[in-house]
Amino acid sequence: MITIDRRFCGPPTSANGGYACGLAAAQLSDLPEPVEVTLRSPPPLDTPIEVERVGNLVLLRHDERTVAEAVRAPLTLQPPAPVPFDEATQAARGYPWRDTHPFPGCFVCGPDRAEGDGLRIFPGAVAGRELAAAPWVPPASFADAGGLIVPEIVWAALDCPSWFGAACFHPTEGRPLLGRLTAAIHSRPRAGDRCVCVGWFIGRRDRKVQVGSALFGADGTLHALGQAIWILVA
Repeated sequence: MITIDRRFCGPPTSANGGYACGLAAAQLSDLPEPVEVTLRSPPPLDTPIEVERVGNLVLLRHDERTVAEAVRAPLTLQPPAPVPFDEATQAARGYPWRDTHPFPGCFVCGPDRAEGDGLRIFPGAVAGRELAAAPWVPPASFADAGGLIVPEIVWAALDCPSWFGAACFHPTEGRPLLGRLTAAIHSRPRAGDRCVCVGWFIGRRDRKVQVGSALFGADGTLHALGQAIWILVA
């Protein structure tokens, strides 16, 4: 069983998609292999969620419905060149949802979250590049005993920035909800490290928007890479 604390919400009544995907991936493996997590229904908060293993597939289930499916999968996405920390800081000043966020309490990108409570990652368009980026300095409250940021927080940091790689350059109608996230963690940053979160647009088909995301260290080290599908809902 796992339970997602209300602190880790996306919409007010369900978990942040990236955080939930990270918890699902952790049930499959702690190896640095890519894992694909598909969200089938909104992950509930403050509620026990059953973990079921079926062959190579891990299922998270609640009230006889599937919340998420996790499976090892290849990730062939190529990351862009890193964005310098100062450029990411400048880009974040143009965060498009600062005053119009549909879920202002989102754990990752909600402007209503206090420092140290949410991640407060606010991506904006990078000058001269079709990328969204934001600076991020993870606090010690998200680290393990060795000072490394726990994997589910790294997954969360790949989530919302991916969407802004599309939203900053390809305006859409409808509310975006994460449908699938495939990610590989190459290394985990330490608490207090200066990091840069990056997102970029890959393509769109009907109401499905495909995007990429990456988490870099300030020195350009690629910590993690992700590829996401977002679903536009009315």
